[in-house]
Amino acid sequence: MKVGILALQGDVGEHARVLADLGADPIEVRAPEELAGIDALVLPGGESTTMSMLLESSGLFDPIADRLAGGMPAFGTCAGMILLATEVLDGRRDQRCFGAIELSVRRNAFGRQVDSFESDLDVSDVVGGPMRAVFIRAPVVALAGEGVDVLATVAVGGAPTPVVCRQGSVLVAAFHPELAGDWRLHELFLSNVGSGGDGPAR
Repeated sequence: MKVGILALQGDVGEHARVLADLGADPIEVRAPEELAGIDALVLPGGESTTMSMLLESSGLFDPIADRLAGGMPAFGTCAGMILLATEVLDGRRDQRCFGAIELSVRRNAFGRQVDSFESDLDVSDVVGGPMRAVFIRAPVVALAGEGVDVLATVAVGGAPTPVVCRQGSVLVAAFHPELAGDWRLHELFLSNVGSGGDGPAR
């Protein structure tokens, strides 16, 4: 299984190591021609406005949008979730999103870098107990569409707020699963890529 990792900025190496350890073939994607032959794409954490500008300057935005529209599976973490969403409520006026999952999101919703935190999450379709989640300048889901499955939430202002969501072949997380030593969310993603469905993580 060849899994591309958007390698313009962000946690590229961490995702590559996890994917390789799980038996996938990670391919770093920096140019449109490097999309050829990949089965799925990971969009890592980083700085979403910078990544958005680099997607445009590299010529990658439209080719990735075409692949996503054609059903290519994708996994977005933190900034990657923002890029895959339908709407960024506090982004730049010219900021484009792929619209691959029906979410409206807000950037840096939990505060600045010093407000980063960890939490144990119960994630639907992931077996083996709670998952440790690392939130670093994380986005928050303000609105999820009717076709979106919410797999995990955290309390924001006393209300449960989605932080892991899936719609079809697109999976997103507001945190950094590659940093906590718990790879079950990557396993869930790869099992869906391999089966074309919604199989549970091992």
